[in-house]
Amino acid sequence: MTSSLTSSAGSVSDASTSSPVSSLTLTATPADALIDVPRHLVVRGATPGAHVTLTARTARAGGVVWHAHATFVADADGTVDVSRDAPVSGSYQGVSAMGLVWSQVPEDGKSRDVFPQPVIAPLVTTVVAQEGDASRHSSVSFTQRLAAEGVTRRDVREDGLVGTLYLPPGDGPHPAVMILNGSGGGINEPRAALYASHGYAAFALGYFKGPGLPDYISNTPLEYFKKGMDWFRRTVRPAHDFVALSGQSRGGELVLLLGATFPDAVSAVIGYVPSALIHSAQNACDPAIGREGPTWLLDGKPLPHIWENNRTASWAPFDEGPPPHRHAKAMLTALDDADAVERARIPVEKIQGPVMLLSAEDDGSWPSSRYSRMVTERLAAHAHPHAVEHLDFDRAGHAIVFPFVPTTQLVYAHPVSGKISTGGGEPDANAIADERSWAAVQAFLAQAVAERAHSQGQS
Repeated sequence: MTSSLTSSAGSVSDASTSSPVSSLTLTATPADALIDVPRHLVVRGATPGAHVTLTARTARAGGVVWHAHATFVADADGTVDVSRDAPVSGSYQGVSAMGLVWSQVPEDGKSRDVFPQPVIAPLVTTVVAQEGDASRHSSVSFTQRLAAEGVTRRDVREDGLVGTLYLPPGDGPHPAVMILNGSGGGINEPRAALYASHGYAAFALGYFKGPGLPDYISNTPLEYFKKGMDWFRRTVRPAHDFVALSGQSRGGELVLLLGATFPDAVSAVIGYVPSALIHSAQNACDPAIGREGPTWLLDGKPLPHIWENNRTASWAPFDEGPPPHRHAKAMLTALDDADAVERARIPVEKIQGPVMLLSAEDDGSWPSSRYSRMVTERLAAHAHPHAVEHLDFDRAGHAIVFPFVPTTQLVYAHPVSGKISTGGGEPDANAIADERSWAAVQAFLAQAVAERAHSQGQS
């Protein structure tokens, strides 16, 4: 899907349609493509030196409209190129081809859900260009998709598993990625759909706060995830028997833990803003058990966590600190008890594959930069024989997703506890982290698959 749309004075036409030189025209290229493809927005026919304002509007989950605007100065040829020019005012600063998307805010002032429902539905953004008093204007729309043409979706409700399977077009076999969400629970379909769009069999496995699942993360058995990996392998028979794990936040903690616990079943690990330690149930806890209760069980027994018998840990910096509250401040108090840290440390040296870590220096939820360094240092100390990559993003916060989505809603109510906090970061830095992390993950996976194939004597 690489088409382009052009419009003149509010009308939409194919890119090949000619328009009078004097008319204001706005083009978006490509007009219809995956969500991670940047768009080239260009205004032509403006008065040289005139102020041209671009306004972008996208109807997202629940029908809530998100919007952003930016004003540019047309060059000597009467052109504004959003990938070349910085706005003189508006929702973002600096040159950013997709600034009119990542800087969007919801009109209701509170929504955070940015992906379409259902996930396979398109997201359509309409951009209007206006010169001066808007007597000269043009509009164009472009479509972002999470699922490429030919990607299939299937609900999974078998073997006690709850999730969604996305498969790329074609018979395969395809390398596979299992995706695990964090403390918000649910099923991470957007990431699974995008993985499938890039050629991976993708299984988004829910483990709480989903249909037929517990409401809380407390006392989650690790054997459930091993069952999920076994089902995934039997079902898709992945190329080179390659099954990677990708997890976000508590899911990032979880994928490292699963790689260490079931090393023969895990081909590679991708941890977004992960932890080096096992944590208590925290904000996703069953209130009857409490936030200092266990999260993970193995063989029916709770795994030791950082808050357990910790001599320095305190919730006060989070609970009593100034708004917006930062959960990371409480997490840092727990790291002052070296014995508790060692008891709770994930034995990442047992992982038998490459590891990728993506962290944020201004992570408001927990210190993912420090945690990721703890992981890389431990792997180095044990001479980990596989690739280890760590990208740490300056000024970015906890919500590293993928391009190109709004990054502005930094303060939110936790979906389980309801506590108000901030994930940290700045919108522009979060947008950079989204874009660069996804490119790096794709390269990491491609290399991991190639090395797996080579080790098996396959091409």
